[in-house]
Amino acid sequence: MKLRMLVSVAAIAFLVSCGPSYQVTDSSVVVPVGTRSAFADQYPTAGTVVWGHFDPAITPLVDWELTEWPELDADDYVVTFNIDGVPHYAWYDEDGSWIGTARTIGDVTTVPVSINTMVTTKFPGYTISTVKQEFWPDDRMGYELELKSGDTKVKLLVDQNGNILKQKMKVDD
Repeated sequence: MKLRMLVSVAAIAFLVSCGPSYQVTDSSVVVPVGTRSAFADQYPTAGTVVWGHFDPAITPLVDWELTEWPELDADDYVVTFNIDGVPHYAWYDEDGSWIGTARTIGDVTTVPVSINTMVTTKFPGYTISTVKQEFWPDDRMGYELELKSGDTKVKLLVDQNGNILKQKMKVDD
């Protein structure tokens, strides 16, 4: 029992010394050093970092179909963290390759003007209800928008210039 406690304390000390403080959501989650290192290099100012295994039943924040990111499974990782108080999610495959990152934009009026122009032009009568900003490994950035008009919802994936990359429509019953 003492050995187990000593190993746990040593592991925590090691993780703390590697940059941001890491919390493991499940004691069985062992995040490879290379993955933690790649994350720390990519997000050096990240705080409140929490690692876990990806759960296909719970895909927080993004519509996975819209992102076109590769399918992940329970061997892959999700990490939640904050930058300047804004929550972010990032996904890594089991080999430590970064899949993508997303964050919610709380103030929908801060999206680029080109996106607002596209919404008012192509979706008159709709309002933007939620916005998520997404970052892909190929240096692209996009926005996942949810638009509402009455009982109708539209989800869009758009680039920063307001070009529609993907679209899904749903009517509430």
